[in-house]
Amino acid sequence: MLYPRESETRQVKDLSGIWNFKIDKNNEGFVKKWFSQPLGNTMEMPVPASYNDITQDKYIRDHVGYVWYEKVFFVPKDWRDCRTVLRVGSASHHATVWINGKEVVSHRGGFLPFEGDISEVVQFGNANRVTLAVDNTLDNYTLPRGEIQTSKDEMHPENHRVLVNFCDFYNYSGIHRPVRLILTPKIYIADVIVTTDINETDGIIDYKVIINGSAASIQINLLDKDGHIVIHGQGAKGRLEVKNAKLWEPRNAYLYTMEMKAFAENGSLIDVYRLPVGIRTIKVTDKQFLINGKPFYFKGFGKHEDSDIRGKGHDDVINTKDFNLMKWIGANSFRTSHYPYSEEIMNMADRLGIVVIDECPAVGLGDVPANPPIFTEERINGKGMEHHLQVMREMIQRDKNHPCVVMWSLANESSTWEKNSIKYFKRIIDETRKLDPTRMVTIVLHSMPGQKGIQPELRERGICKYLDVVCVNRYFSWYLDSGQLDLIPLQLEYDMKQWYKRFNKPVLLTEYGADTIAGLHQDPPVMFTEEYQCEMLDLYHKTLDKLDFAIGEHVWNFADFATKQRIVRAVGNKKGIFTRQRQPKSAAFLLKKRWENFSKY
Repeated sequence: MLYPRESETRQVKDLSGIWNFKIDKNNEGFVKKWFSQPLGNTMEMPVPASYNDITQDKYIRDHVGYVWYEKVFFVPKDWRDCRTVLRVGSASHHATVWINGKEVVSHRGGFLPFEGDISEVVQFGNANRVTLAVDNTLDNYTLPRGEIQTSKDEMHPENHRVLVNFCDFYNYSGIHRPVRLILTPKIYIADVIVTTDINETDGIIDYKVIINGSAASIQINLLDKDGHIVIHGQGAKGRLEVKNAKLWEPRNAYLYTMEMKAFAENGSLIDVYRLPVGIRTIKVTDKQFLINGKPFYFKGFGKHEDSDIRGKGHDDVINTKDFNLMKWIGANSFRTSHYPYSEEIMNMADRLGIVVIDECPAVGLGDVPANPPIFTEERINGKGMEHHLQVMREMIQRDKNHPCVVMWSLANESSTWEKNSIKYFKRIIDETRKLDPTRMVTIVLHSMPGQKGIQPELRERGICKYLDVVCVNRYFSWYLDSGQLDLIPLQLEYDMKQWYKRFNKPVLLTEYGADTIAGLHQDPPVMFTEEYQCEMLDLYHKTLDKLDFAIGEHVWNFADFATKQRIVRAVGNKKGIFTRQRQPKSAAFLLKKRWENFSKY
């Protein structure tokens, strides 16, 4: 599924804006066929945006179940003889789409695009009605995983439902990314697969173009940034050898444009698609992560798509601000914790040279060892695995050509100490490597090698031996030994060395940090003050600098973000280096000084 780009043969029409919106309080929309006629008793709702914080209605904010969206749109008459597609950037978490009352596409998963060909159901030159039913319910077979608890007692209303076992980022819901109409020819370029390599000073681009239908010939032009043709190619599959290639490098990105043209027997142009291409290589040794043969040290963050009012709704203003802040602070990378971010964010990372660890939404697949196992037939089983596999297929299909993506993260903080988890994740890892053998594969871990309650024999045959990089989340002096900053050097060094000793692979610290209330100060430092956050980070950094197998540091989190209401979170997670409004805390200046003058590589 190619990202929608206009060309001589393609048009894109944005359906973003105000839609009609309705909560399905009793889950009756499907029974009463709300899609068959215009929705009644609606309110206005912006798209893209989370619906949760838009109104003053607490019920809407915390609703669990279906909501309905509707919009009237027009398709130009001159699109009649072409292929017309409706594309939804994402809808959390499951959605069904109707055009004029006829179902055209359904999709499971809330963070990836889906589309349907509507050429046969749309009325060209007349008004059309698009209806979306979007369900935010999470269960054992969804990613993220969650559980719905229905109350059946005298102390709760009938059918009172709440989401449990999912709380550390808010379950924002709705149509989160743009909805677009796309025109293509009926015979069209459906996909392209690009891989790159470097041979001394020359760049190598291997490509495969997939055509839906039949084309007599395919012409390939590689253009430089100024639009000049660097090299030609012919055919649906081939290799382009770029002399003295300009490479895509961290914080110094160079993008070529691969122009693909499909022609008919009579020489007429059928379709044109242009793909940005960055030439770079990735390799891992026992102690280093190499990009273009050079050691790379990850400096950056775990992030969230999260901001005031719009929730997880796509916003170019917020995204541009975030990238400017990353440039200002000296960051070179981030992880898409804990789900694939928008295609627009990935495109921006390509352009700006920000390295990305691309993570699928497999969060919530973990628990503390003392609790009942997660990977059982009753909880996470074959049905859940099939959905996990499908999400990985869709994510790799979407992001396979982005030079910014260097590693696939298959899960965050899962119960990888459980015996049954090994078989589960080995299947996911094998499928990921089959789909994309060019990038590294990891799982973000949180159990310490010596953590109480984990049996040594299970730990020793852990999932790490199947991974390229060991990624670990660590919160010494926060969740463990709270307030005891002086223990960080001892505990972190011991822990990191244990991971390297066991698996002889580079280790990336993917989370570390402290909840910090902006403007709260105290000396000596105490938890939740800005001084405590700074002191914690400084001690972590001094320890990491001693470890030659440590390949990076991703602070948790880039900015404060919303969570479910509970007593351990004061109006959200406050571990941000920036506030939710993107203002710097004291730690931002500490990181800026460190990262701008970083000399490890």
